[in-house]
Amino acid sequence: MNLPLHFGLLGTLEAGLIALLLGLLVYALWHRVCRWAGWSAGHAIGWACVIAVIGAAGIDSWKLFYMGIMRLESPLYARLFLAGIHDPNELGSRVVLEVAGALAGVSLGWLLFSSRSGEKNASDDA
Repeated sequence: MNLPLHFGLLGTLEAGLIALLLGLLVYALWHRVCRWAGWSAGHAIGWACVIAVIGAAGIDSWKLFYMGIMRLESPLYARLFLAGIHDPNELGSRVVLEVAGALAGVSLGWLLFSSRSGEKNASDDA
């Protein structure tokens, strides 16, 4: 996410909270687009999940994946690669909380916006 976060558990929790807010915002946008286009809520949930996870955890998950396949035979290459990561000790937990936060944000957005849509539809039926 390239934001100046704290180190350790606090930085991991901050990244998860930012991912939650991003997931909520992305779902709000997709909910509006899908209502305008006449699509179901499943389209909004699916696309919002994909975009929120890529936006929240994309860079960190790529670094985690690349670190797994990179040959760390030379201490120089290992040092250069680890220097580009904000907090290499918490990279795995940060990726997990970013993905979980993004998905939780989309779920929270679905709960908030679907209840509002259901009330509106119930009032239209009466």
